[in-house]
Amino acid sequence: MFTIGDFARHGRVSVRMLRHYDALGLLRPARVDPHSGYRFYTAEQLARLNRVIALKDLGFTLEQVGAILGDETGEIGAEELRGMLRLRQAELETALREARARLAQVGARLRAIESEGHMSTQDVVVKKIPAVRVAELSAAAAGFDPEDITPVIGPLYEELCGRLEAAGVTGFGPGIAYYEDAGKGDGSIVVHAGMTVPEGTTAEGVRVHVLPGIEEAATVVHRGSMDDVLATSQALAAWIGTNGCVSAGYARELYLECPEDPAGWVTEIQEPISRV
Repeated sequence: MFTIGDFARHGRVSVRMLRHYDALGLLRPARVDPHSGYRFYTAEQLARLNRVIALKDLGFTLEQVGAILGDETGEIGAEELRGMLRLRQAELETALREARARLAQVGARLRAIESEGHMSTQDVVVKKIPAVRVAELSAAAAGFDPEDITPVIGPLYEELCGRLEAAGVTGFGPGIAYYEDAGKGDGSIVVHAGMTVPEGTTAEGVRVHVLPGIEEAATVVHRGSMDDVLATSQALAAWIGTNGCVSAGYARELYLECPEDPAGWVTEIQEPISRV
């Protein structure tokens, strides 16, 4: 038999780790001296120790390792082990895809710094946008440029807020604007000026509905007047084009802060994307 120190050296693990495996029931000593408490192991137990280490190296937790190995006299069936390994394989493949996506983002950021000579202050974050209940008014605009939208969306929000207040609705906001083609073939769009509202909201002439979420959106924060949003939109489009994505529709605008001076506005641009 081996003392715990000798067994640890043969197994290339620490004595502390062997004691931890003992406490978890993964690898108990073959004998414990009743007087001194010293632990002793047999050469045959090296095979089980090696299996514990091998499964840990595959990324299994010690709890999962214990389930795979079972007690000292047995282990789980081949089919159950195959299922656990397939699950672990899927987890690793997902982690690999996510790591590759992050690597592509790092590469895109490096290329941007090399071409522009500085780090961009407009950071793009990809996230899931949840569904939200909105009260809205809509109107047509000649196009998607700021000079076409601003004269339309401003009056819509003034009218919308007035109708909500007249209906006694409280706690509404922030604002969410979204857009869609007018279907005339001339580039005109429909502007939807919405405010998030609580369930049960009603107001005369106002459409209240649940705006569907976006499964995956590239988002960026724009600071300042929406008349000056073009540079932010272009930066977002450049990020989408260099990160293996394509736009999947018009961007939404979530108005986070809207003080009286438009220079202090904070707006999150949310553009739906799909992977290529």
